[in-house]
Amino acid sequence: MAMLLLVGCRPAKGATEDRGAAAEDGLTFTYHRHSGDGVIDQTLSIRNAYMSSVSPVLAFTALDRHRHPLPGVRVRTVFGSDSGRLEVPYGVGYDILRFSGSGEHQVYDVRVTVTRVTAAKTQADTLPPSAETLDAAGRVVSKFSRFAAVRVTNPEEFAVSVRIAYLVYDQPAEGETQQTVFVIPIGTLVRIPARSMAIVEVTGDAAHAVAKYSGGPAVSVKAYNSEAVDAPAGPVPPAL
Repeated sequence: MAMLLLVGCRPAKGATEDRGAAAEDGLTFTYHRHSGDGVIDQTLSIRNAYMSSVSPVLAFTALDRHRHPLPGVRVRTVFGSDSGRLEVPYGVGYDILRFSGSGEHQVYDVRVTVTRVTAAKTQADTLPPSAETLDAAGRVVSKFSRFAAVRVTNPEEFAVSVRIAYLVYDQPAEGETQQTVFVIPIGTLVRIPARSMAIVEVTGDAAHAVAKYSGGPAVSVKAYNSEAVDAPAGPVPPAL
């Protein structure tokens, strides 16, 4: 039977309130509202002090500029740290947050609650997996083009499991953060052997999305360490 380590379901405060929140549980978080030109907004940095890769299940409370909760705002993630799908390596990983509902443009911070954390089924890359978009002939092309496949490279000495997502962003008003409005999976969970690569074809809903949004100003293709949500996992080792 797989063992789960419950970490008390205690809230870890927002990044600007307490950067050391939840450190005793092996996970700390920093929310980046604006990340600078050409960099994705609304990212959550996850620092993992456990002795292996982990798959957390996180819950979020949106906070306004005065650090008051925004009860009308729903917080979701792009990579799945709210469902146990994201694998976070020892060191630092990240996710992207999405806000919807009344007050979604008033979010300045988040409070993170660690609901559960387990040892990941596979070891995660210490750096985010690289993804290159390819045309039908296998040539590298722009992510803004109507690409036909994605090549993901694993430079590590161990196998990794990844997912690929096509992200479409909005065009925010001045002073507002840029939001991920559509997340379209490309393929399914892919296992890549050590020092190898995998090529995933763009089909189905992903192909329709690429056809619709290619040539637009705000899209990206992201590969991230992941696992099946129902995959059995072992207990989390102690934090350093």
